[in-house]
Amino acid sequence: MTPSALEKQEAKLKQLNQRIKAEKSKIEQNLGKQIIKTANLDYTDLSNQKIKDLAQKIATILNHEPNNQL
Repeated sequence: MTPSALEKQEAKLKQLNQRIKAEKSKIEQNLGKQIIKTANLDYTDLSNQKIKDLAQKIATILNHEPNNQL
């Protein structure tokens, strides 16, 4: 491959990685919003520690389900 072709491949890979990162972020935000909405949680009550505790509880539930599915 010529250097310009390699640079084009790197640019495409970088762009793809950015799209993947953005999609993961969107999924995480949507999941968090749905959990907050469904559980009727109040944003003002959600400290970092409470968020970590809630995440641990959810992870425990999911980890005890067969094949991590609800």
